[in-house]
Amino acid sequence: MANFGPKDIKKLREMTDAGMMDCKKALAASDGDMDKAVEWLRDQGIGAAAKKASKTAAEGAIGVKVDGHKAVIVEINSQTDFVAQNDKFKDLMNTVIEHAFANDLADAEAINASEINGQPFGEFLSLQIATIGENLVVRRSALIAGDETTAVSGYVHSNAQNGVIIAARCDDAETAEKMTPVLREIAMHAAAMAPKSLTYKDFDPEYVEAETKGRIEAIKKENEELERLGKTLKNVPQYVSRLQLTDEVLAEAEAALKEELKAEGKPEKIWDRILPGKLERFISDNTTLDQEQCLLDQKFVMDDSKTVGEYFAEKAGGKAEIITFTRLEVGEGIEVEEEDFAAEVAKQMA
Repeated sequence: MANFGPKDIKKLREMTDAGMMDCKKALAASDGDMDKAVEWLRDQGIGAAAKKASKTAAEGAIGVKVDGHKAVIVEINSQTDFVAQNDKFKDLMNTVIEHAFANDLADAEAINASEINGQPFGEFLSLQIATIGENLVVRRSALIAGDETTAVSGYVHSNAQNGVIIAARCDDAETAEKMTPVLREIAMHAAAMAPKSLTYKDFDPEYVEAETKGRIEAIKKENEELERLGKTLKNVPQYVSRLQLTDEVLAEAEAALKEELKAEGKPEKIWDRILPGKLERFISDNTTLDQEQCLLDQKFVMDDSKTVGEYFAEKAGGKAEIITFTRLEVGEGIEVEEEDFAAEVAKQMA
């Protein structure tokens, strides 16, 4: 029969900040002796890890592994950039990446719920926290796995602060091999230009609607200043995404353009040579959101005369299609609490 109860577990947890199950294990291993249980936790590095886990981990690094038709990307956060650069952290990153790759772990939830080296991943990470001396979090991860007709590539920036994995569906294995280095170029582009989605089709309509209002108002305000300075005003678009340009909208735009050509006195027999360019300009003016945030619609950094989609299509010759990508940047979306140093000192003195 155990020589401890729920009150003892609660007390040990308050003393060490260790998890409830860890406290139960410690007391069981120590026959209910509180001091020995604290020592057991200390030896395991669990109590120290629990205390450090209260600290926000917003720094860290991105790791990428690509081999054949499979790729993994992982974000591990630490409390300081300094720790993220040391060899122990880098060893941890390599271990986690290899673990995720070998076991086809699709995301961070799968990694954190897995077993590694014969122990629960949480326990493994707690020992790493105790050894490295900072809170560590495996926050995000993604996996791409395909067959021989899937071209896969990736890129991680030299400072390990952002990385990308990307895949394309191809007509055969030969095309997949040919398109792999092209995907590497596009992964480098994505790392630099931070697209949020692959195409406009991935946008939430409510997001597009909100962006439309905001962007139109911003241009109107900018035009007020341009008018005051006597400069050329910017065109105020009706829309911001191809998602909004339905067949009906495009038909109305074409009809309006024909009226403009008629008013300008252009002969109707040459309209078919003028209209395509004008319609293309209308689409360009009304898809600024896509051009900024969609990978395939961004201007390719290595040749800005083409979009990424056009560049890839040119290289692929109609035999491949980019189907997915994941870009991670360290600390995205993490809110770091500002510490009031004076208040902290006063608290410690009290």
